[in-house]
Amino acid sequence: MNLEQFFTTLKNTPDSIQFSNTIAVIDSNYEFTPTRFKNGALINEAGQNSGSCKIFSFAKLHSLPEDQTLACFGDYYRVDVLQHPTATDHQNIRNFIQSGWSGIQFDNPALCKK
Repeated sequence: MNLEQFFTTLKNTPDSIQFSNTIAVIDSNYEFTPTRFKNGALINEAGQNSGSCKIFSFAKLHSLPEDQTLACFGDYYRVDVLQHPTATDHQNIRNFIQSGWSGIQFDNPALCKK
């Protein structure tokens, strides 16, 4: 799936997006440099939670709204988080639901276009 196809799918059928689709599109189009980032009260050190770092960086670069950003996490969001609201896994997704874009801060850029 190329970038244009990904955004069309994300807009029209966000529930069909899987985490693996998102990561594949990011890896095909961007060089990733692990960086420390803050998500609400959660601090992610460089190299920790790289999938979340990639998705939040990608979504921020493309000015995605919060709902589309969450859809990029696929079943981690739709199944693991939404169907288990009191669980404690996937803290980056859960924190983003609470704090949104105002809670995301990167120490350095994580993605650079190839």
